Amino acid sequence: MYLWIQAFHLIAVVTWFAALFYLPRLFVYHATARDAGDDQAISYFTTMERKLYRGIMMPSMIAVIVLGASMLALVPGLMSQGWMHAKLSLVVLLIGYHHVCLAYMKKLAAGTCQKSHVFFRWFNEAPVVVLVLVVILAVVKPF
Repeated sequence: MYLWIQAFHLIAVVTWFAALFYLPRLFVYHATARDAGDDQAISYFTTMERKLYRGIMMPSMIAVIVLGASMLALVPGLMSQGWMHAKLSLVVLLIGYHHVCLAYMKKLAAGTCQKSHVFFRWFNEAPVVVLVLVVILAVVKPF
């Protein structure tokens, strides 16, 4: 049972990260279209962002949390290991990043976001760092 939950947890993680990588990239294009005054592109990106967030990103995050909690419930001894505490701390940060994406998405849709495409290019890199650290913690278990 645990291995099945773990497999679906990993699938959900991959899906969530794909969305976490793609949504901020859409913000780059959205900000660029905004700066160019391209209303048709702005409308297109607003729709894409909303569908990605609601249809993929949010369900994936929920699945990651539920399946991860299920694994911890089945093997509570994992909570006595330092690497798990570090990993869960990074997951909490990632959930925060997820919600910051929602805030930016709403501001871009309302036309009130003043962040530049350059800002969003850098913002897009944050989940990469978290992914690297989480994978190292989960596989290597350094402490």
